Amino acid sequence: MKKQVILISVIILAVACGQADKKAQLEKLMAQRQKLDQQIEQLKAETNYNDSTVNEKFVNVSVTEMQPVVFKNYVEVQGKIDAEENTEATPQSPGVVEAIYVKEGDHVKKGQTLAELDAKVLKQSMEEVKIQLDFATNLYNKQKSLWDKNIGSEVQYLTAKNNMESLQKRYATLQDQVNLSKITAPISGTIESIPFKVGQLISPGMPGAAIRVVNMSRVKVVADLSESYAPRLKNGNETIVVLPDFGKELRSKLSFTSRYIDPVNRTFRIETRLNSNDIEFRANMIALMKINDYTSEKAMVLPVSVVQKSQQGQFVLVAVQRGDSYVAAKKMVTQGNIYNGSVEILSGLETGDRVITTGYQNLKEGQTVKF
Repeated sequence: MKKQVILISVIILAVACGQADKKAQLEKLMAQRQKLDQQIEQLKAETNYNDSTVNEKFVNVSVTEMQPVVFKNYVEVQGKIDAEENTEATPQSPGVVEAIYVKEGDHVKKGQTLAELDAKVLKQSMEEVKIQLDFATNLYNKQKSLWDKNIGSEVQYLTAKNNMESLQKRYATLQDQVNLSKITAPISGTIESIPFKVGQLISPGMPGAAIRVVNMSRVKVVADLSESYAPRLKNGNETIVVLPDFGKELRSKLSFTSRYIDPVNRTFRIETRLNSNDIEFRANMIALMKINDYTSEKAMVLPVSVVQKSQQGQFVLVAVQRGDSYVAAKKMVTQGNIYNGSVEILSGLETGDRVITTGYQNLKEGQTVKF
């Protein structure tokens, strides 16, 4: 029993001694820490050390240094190719097609006869009148010769003259009627379509009664635009015409802006002329028109994705130098026109500002950046 009591006493004494040693060690370390803290504070004061940079990580970013550039905004609309001269040769009187003198693809000149309707009755009448006119003309010449010699009466002379002139006018009228039976080319160009055949009855205004003639030596692009664009567009605006089928772009200017607003769809017509011998244009070919409606010669331009939004408004992050490093800073901006992924900054940025264009996602104001 005595041995157990002695053993327990020895254990308690050993534990008490161990705690005393740990307490002394702790007091020693605390004293060392106090001394180190004093040294740290002294070094901070001597070096102007900023506590906010402790354990701070750099964020790798890319920046764009702002410089004034030319910014252009374009209105885009789909149009179609059309010829400056694209028309139809129509009959001027009803009748049966007697002859067609051309075929599709032929080049014709203005005034050339393309087809002719049956006019046999009129031609026979002309022949009869021609015989009467020849007789009347011969009789008049004889009467005039006698009258010049003071032979015969004035009534005979005037009667012969009247008969001749009357037949001349009748013959001319019949000639005009015969000419109405001819379908002539209103312009010089190429025959695109002949919708009727010999023996078919056609008349003015009837569907399928006109020969289409197109002159593609001068072409234009036509399109319809919403009336909301009317104040911004005028003749002479720079225009880029994109031809997707040819993979080409042609530069031109607006040649026509209609003053008439269609009351049905509230649009107005615009046109631009094209001059190119390298492309074989075809009527109604699709063409995309890009019309320049706004230009700023000295604009601050950024990718539209860089501009962020907050409750205060729109802003961008810029890299601002602080000491030997750069930190992210917020700048409120006002944006203008947006075109093709780029935005015009109207206010808030100055020349030389380093705008963070990549790596700005989740970047906080005041965070150190590296570029």
